[in-house]
Amino acid sequence: MPRRTTAPPPRRGSCRPPRSATSSRSLPVQINGATELYGIMGNPVRHSLSPAMHNAAFGALDLNKVYVPFAVEDVAAAMTGFRAMGVKGVSVTIPHKQAVIEHLDSIDPVAKKIGAVNTLVINHAKIHGLNTDWLGANRALAEQIEIKGSSVLLLGAGGSARAIGFGLLEAGAAVTIASRTPATGRALADSLGVNWLPIAKAPGHQADILINATSVGMTPKEEQSPIAATALADYKVVMDIVYAPLDTKLLQEAELAGCRTVNGLAMLLYQGVAQFETWTGRAAPVDLMQKSLLTSLGYTKE
Repeated sequence: MPRRTTAPPPRRGSCRPPRSATSSRSLPVQINGATELYGIMGNPVRHSLSPAMHNAAFGALDLNKVYVPFAVEDVAAAMTGFRAMGVKGVSVTIPHKQAVIEHLDSIDPVAKKIGAVNTLVINHAKIHGLNTDWLGANRALAEQIEIKGSSVLLLGAGGSARAIGFGLLEAGAAVTIASRTPATGRALADSLGVNWLPIAKAPGHQADILINATSVGMTPKEEQSPIAATALADYKVVMDIVYAPLDTKLLQEAELAGCRTVNGLAMLLYQGVAQFETWTGRAAPVDLMQKSLLTSLGYTKE
């Protein structure tokens, strides 16, 4: 039977969304002058799952830290504010992953190659930029298949596709990019040194792994899939970075075709695990972080 990776949605009928999703962790028992501040910057960020995940982890390890959302329009002003307020670490999400780079004091070589930063480490008002998106994708995928030596068809040409593509190449995979827009698709393929093809030709392309790095199938357009169901039987593993819904049409059809599947929550979880361990130097409570994400999405046992 096909297997599913970390953070699956429960079986149909075994769970239900609560009327108001709650975090699996309360804030620190006491926020005081020694509490360290972390957060996520983006626009919008009000629906981010990261605060629930990181606060759950801080609480589990009894760390005097708190993680909050920062709705940011002015990146330069925000970076100045982080330095001034003594913020210790920040997750970076859409649309600021590229814009923060010019405001860094230093950048990790991998993040520089990718051209995007999703993690800030701040020490003595100096900001260092990293990228853990590719680490999250690789770890999620590696639970289902050996990446080294595998062939991958990567759908999409945006920031997520760039980070995932780089990570796959680092792990020894052979990657082909497929996108709807030739200009952006070719540009990404050229920067990675791989081949590109129009997404219309994707169903005829042979590969071990299919990854959807587009927003196709995301709520409220759950009825959509980036590729025809008839083409899925040729893949060993199908991964979808979309996590709302968790059980996308693509993944449902992939399971019916006998593929192993990886949902978008697994990548979100593992990039967050890498952030947590970078910031704290401690092993992350992965199971609890996964549980907090599922709870925030409304998956609770009856």
